[in-house]
Parts: sequence; C-alpha cells; structure tokens
Amino acid sequence: MTQEENTAGWDAIEEAVTKLYGEQEPKHYGTAIPYILGGQDPLDGLSAYKAESPSPHWHIVTFGFSELYEKESEDPEYSGYGFELTFRVAREKDEVEPPAWALNLLQNMARYVFNSGNVFTAGDYLDANGPICLGADTQLTALAFIPDPELDIIHTPNGRVEFLQMVGITDDELEAMKIWNTRGLLEAGKEEIPGYITDLSRNSMLRVPAIQESVQLGIDRDGSSTGFLYVDQLAWEPGKNSLFSKKPSVLTLGAKQAETIQKLLRGRLLKGKELMLMSKEISVTLEPSSTTGFEINEHKVQLKLDEAIVNELMHKLLPIEGEIRLSSYKHLIIQVVKTYIKDQDGNVVSTIG
Repeated sequence: MTQEENTAGWDAIEEAVTKLYGEQEPKHYGTAIPYILGGQDPLDGLSAYKAESPSPHWHIVTFGFSELYEKESEDPEYSGYGFELTFRVAREKDEVEPPAWALNLLQNMARYVFNSGNVFTAGDYLDANGPICLGADTQLTALAFIPDPELDIIHTPNGRVEFLQMVGITDDELEAMKIWNTRGLLEAGKEEIPGYITDLSRNSMLRVPAIQESVQLGIDRDGSSTGFLYVDQLAWEPGKNSLFSKKPSVLTLGAKQAETIQKLLRGRLLKGKELMLMSKEISVTLEPSSTTGFEINEHKVQLKLDEAIVNELMHKLLPIEGEIRLSSYKHLIIQVVKTYIKDQDGNVVSTIG
C-alpha cells in the first residue's frame, strides 16, 4: 500500500478542513502511543485552527472516531463510528495554544464512545454532572451535539463521516432540551451564542425573556423529542396478591431523574408519545393509554397510563425523597430515592432529594 492509500480517511478530513481554512497551519496534537497498544488517548490526533468569525475562537477537529487508515469495519456505508467531533472554544487575542481542558474533554468523549459503544448523533445531549472544565467557575455543565455549520458530511474511501459540533450548555438549557429539543433551543438562542462557540464565562441563554418565551411556545407546539432516557436509579417490584391483602407494584426512581420525567410527561405522554426509561438492569416504558395497567416481559416493563394518572403524576412527581401514592391508580406506588452526584474520583459532591 502507498502512503496515500494508508491515510485515506485522515486525508479526507484534512481536505475538508483545508477548504475552510486554506493554508493555515493548525496546532496539531498527535498521540505518541496508539490506544490499542495501551496508550491513554483514544484519538489519533486533534487539530486546532484559529477562526475569527463571528468572534475569535479555536475550531478544534478530531481524528479517530472514523477510520483514518484502511477499512476495518464491516459496514460499507459508515467510516468507523460515522462522525468526527468539532469544538469551537472562545479564544483570547493573545492565545497561541488552544486550552488544554478542551483537548482533554474531546479525548474524554472518545473514551466514553470507545468504552461504551454509544455514539453521538445530531440533537444528542450529555450531562457532565459538573463543570465541563474541571475546577472552572462556569455554568456550563453539559454538552449538546449539532451538525458543524461549516463542515459538511464527507464521503471517504472508508465511508460516510459527519462533523458534529460539541456545544457547552448550562443545566437549565439541558433540561429545556430534554422537554423540547436540542435544535429548537439552540436556534432560539443563536443570537446569545453566535456560532455556538463555547465560552466558559457565559450565562444561561434562558435568562433572556424572549428566549424563554420561544422555548415555552415550542414545548406547547411540539412536545418533547426525548423518547429515551437513561436512568441510573431505576427499579420495578411487581405487586403481590394474597388472600388477605394486595401489595401494589413499586416503581423506584432517583430524585434527579424524577424531576426530568415529571417535565417530560407533558411533552411525551400528553402528546400521545411514549417515554422509555432504561438502566443497566431494566427498561420501563411509560405509554399513553385509555386504560391503565402494566405488562412484564423479562427485564422490560410496559406501563400503560391514562390521562388522569399522567396529570396526577405531573403534580406529584418531584425531586424529593419519599413515597408517592396515586388516587387515580392504587395498584402503583412510586418510590423516589436520593441521587448522589459524584466527581470523577467517586466523591459525593452534591445530593438531590
């Protein structure tokens, strides 16, 4: 094989970015020891370009989520995971290197994908459970993913590659994305974060009344696009009937997730859409129905809820530890337990509930 054939995927990415930045020489950060040989960094490289519009920033592009060299996967349509990440980070005029935290964050995203097999697609979001820059005084505690506005999908010899831009967001922006949708919120706030550049010093865009109003109108009109929610604290205990008593079924939720689910009931079930909750052990699907009941199939629970129960849950499901009994359905108890937020070292940094 020639050198060009060996680096076909890499070359295709560089060609796409060169069309945008011409002869600019990027700051490039390679990996000394490949990940498959025990190296610490999954990505083969990161290139950072200086961009001036709409404001000075670093435009960082990853190399490694797609197949950079020869084709290895069996899927001919997609190259590797089918995407590369980009990250636009605010830049001071005298900066000569991109911030190390941004490069480390992209490598952490790669570790997450490589270890879990979960891929990012446009419209996704991810809760970092803390500042996206460790130790920084910032409100940005989560990430959203959208198509990079300046880098189109490319078709390499190894398959299709989409450039997904990662955007730092606040906790309340994350909640709004869950109960509406990612693209709608970012479109509503594009004047506040032009170019969707991540600036650690910015405030939540939802502090702007006009954006708040746009989001509320969108939720009322569209409902929520979140049909699937990963829930760490999720359990189901089926009820038992005996000669002398009836024991209701118990659905257990963490306080952090309970608040999110409460908000999603309106945008999903009251719009005629189901909501799937999933943990490592079990999945529970909340389904709108004219009659109430549940079906169990191995580790899957199908919980059918009529409108009266949904409305009662919308008022009672709060991020507070305790037991919720429903007047509209006495065969179900919802148990809300405390959620402990931990840092990367496993230390509890906050408690919800």
